[in-house]
Amino acid sequence: MSAAPPPAFLDHVPPLAIAHRGGSLEVEENTLPAFAHAEALGYTHIELDVHATRDGEVVVHHDPTFARMTGDRRAVRTLDWTQVAQLRTHGGAGIPRLAEVLAAFPRLCFTIEVKTDRVIDPLAEVIRRSGALDRVCIGSFSAAPTRRLRARFGARLIWSPAHAGVARLWLRGRGLPLPPGDFALVQVPVSYRGVPIVTPRFVRAAHDAGIRVQVWTVNDRAEMTRLLDMGVDGIMTDRPTLLKELLIGRGEWRPA
Repeated sequence: MSAAPPPAFLDHVPPLAIAHRGGSLEVEENTLPAFAHAEALGYTHIELDVHATRDGEVVVHHDPTFARMTGDRRAVRTLDWTQVAQLRTHGGAGIPRLAEVLAAFPRLCFTIEVKTDRVIDPLAEVIRRSGALDRVCIGSFSAAPTRRLRARFGARLIWSPAHAGVARLWLRGRGLPLPPGDFALVQVPVSYRGVPIVTPRFVRAAHDAGIRVQVWTVNDRAEMTRLLDMGVDGIMTDRPTLLKELLIGRGEWRPA
C-alpha cells in the first residue's frame, strides 16, 4: 500500500517563501488585496492573524483594536461582525473574515497566528466547515491554542510549538538529549531577546528530527541570503517581491 500524500501545507520542496500578513510592506496587511498580491506573485503560502468578534466571527486582523489599520480605536472583541464589516482600512480595504479568505483563495496555504484564546473554538469551526485542515498551520505565542486545536483535530493538524517546544529543540542543538517534540515544523524568529535562535546547530537539530525550520520576519536581502545558505526551510517576509527575486537568482523559486 502506498503512503498517503502529505497535506497541502507540507507538500512543497524547500525553501518555502511565505508572505507575512500577505506582504505588509507592499500592500496593506491582512487584507484581500494583500493576499491577491501574494498569489499573483506566485506565492503558495501566506501568514495571517485572527481574532474573534463579540458574536464569534473569525476576522483576519493582527492588533487587539482597529486603531492602527482603520483609525477606529474600538477593540475587536467589543464589536459584532455587522459593525466590523463597515470598517475600512486607510487604503480602503475591508476587514475580511477567515472563511471568506479560505474560500477566495482555495489553492493557497495559510499559517494562522492565533491572537486570543477566545478565537480558538470559532476558528476550529471555520477550519472544519471550510475543509481547510490540510492547508493550514496553527501558531501562537501561547501553547493553549495548539493544545486545544490538536485535541479537536488530532494528528492531522499542522502546528508550530510555542516557547517551550522551541526551547527544547534549541537545547537539543546544544547537545542535550531531549525529545524533539511531535511537530512537523517550527516557526521561529532569528533571535529572541538577544539570544540567537536560528543557528546552524539549531537547524541541524531540527532536520535530524525531521522538523522543518521556517523563520520570521525577514525583510533584509543579506539576512535572507544568510539564512538560506544556513539551510532553513522557509522564510516569512513583509517584502514578498524581494524574496521572490532573491530565490529566482538562486534558482530556488518554486511558484504555484
